[in-house]
Amino acid sequence: MTASPHPHGSRLRRFLHALGPAMHRPRGAEPFRAGLGAGLGLLAVGLLLAHARMLGGSSLQQALLVAPMGATAFLLFSIPNSPLAQPWSAIVGNTSAALVALTVMLVPMPPPVSIALAVGLAICVMGLTRSLHPPGAAVALATVLEVQHAGHPGYVFALSPILLDTALLVLMAVIWNRATGRKYPFRQPPEPSSETDAASSLSTEDLEDILDRFRQSPNIGPADLRRILVAAEEEAARRIYGAVTAGQVMTRDPVAVRVGTRLSVLADLFRKHDFKTVPVVGAQGRLRGLISQNDLIQRARDHATSHHNSFAAAMGALARATVRGSMRAGDIMRRDPKAVAPSTPIGELIPMLADQGLQAVPVVQDERLVGIVTRSDMMRVLAQGLTLRPLIAGEALTRSPDPAPPDPRPSS
Repeated sequence: MTASPHPHGSRLRRFLHALGPAMHRPRGAEPFRAGLGAGLGLLAVGLLLAHARMLGGSSLQQALLVAPMGATAFLLFSIPNSPLAQPWSAIVGNTSAALVALTVMLVPMPPPVSIALAVGLAICVMGLTRSLHPPGAAVALATVLEVQHAGHPGYVFALSPILLDTALLVLMAVIWNRATGRKYPFRQPPEPSSETDAASSLSTEDLEDILDRFRQSPNIGPADLRRILVAAEEEAARRIYGAVTAGQVMTRDPVAVRVGTRLSVLADLFRKHDFKTVPVVGAQGRLRGLISQNDLIQRARDHATSHHNSFAAAMGALARATVRGSMRAGDIMRRDPKAVAPSTPIGELIPMLADQGLQAVPVVQDERLVGIVTRSDMMRVLAQGLTLRPLIAGEALTRSPDPAPPDPRPSS
């Protein structure tokens, strides 16, 4: 084993690289959107405060923009999705920091001690009130300097200008961000819960623990982390299974019923075959809808509720109704179902089957039903993992479809 010929040079390069930009280049005009919004927001707040001073006289002479609002504007307009930029963090963080600093200044101390104590305690209070807002530390410092320069203004200083400035700036951020396509407030963090989401096997508490472990709680919320994880899972699936298409894994020529098929025939089809979903076709095999076992059961449940009878009696009533011709497949099918082309990568089907609650996805070509991808089909592919060479070469995973039952009525 030989040592690296230039270990110090390698360390120096890593150190210099660490001093470089840590952020990706922003997309499009985002910096201009944020900068223009912050400028217009501060301008609007400044004009409103100036107008208030003119109308309010001496009672509103403290209604001035203070320096830390520039930092608050940066967060509200540049990174409106950050937990640090949400209304609670901004308003409560800035106001509580001012209150802490005003309290500290009631005790005579050397200026450096007052500054250190005010800023340190302000950070503690913001953390305890779940209102971490970096400009709040600047508010605490600015408050100490204001007291040293002009005397103690009383606790009203926390209300005006601090609370007033921040609230107006948050209002401007709501208007600007929503007008330019950004959601603000971004979200309200959910209460801790052990329930899991269909899109992820991790509970909210699990996500919060992960964020705490990596010390990222102030930077990203659990709801945002869940969205990132789900998007990463979907992207990984596209990369792994990108060469495999729906046409290669679909069940070809699946059993289908007509729009006019009786529900009794449909019920027999579900009972005799291990089907969860049956497509409904019209003329020339064009896809018209989908019917799942749940659709049939839900119709019987609704019938039982409305007629105050048992579920079994409702199923029997539906069967008798079909004999009289009042209930057909077209009456309960889900119209215009989501469908894909044979060339669609199966990575795009995974979120449809996993997250959107679909039991099957029809495959159509020129609006005609040519196959169907079920959860069972997808499980066979996922079970194979990366050993998909036979599939990529064209060996489709299909099962022999059962013959369609005779339909006494023509398609409509």
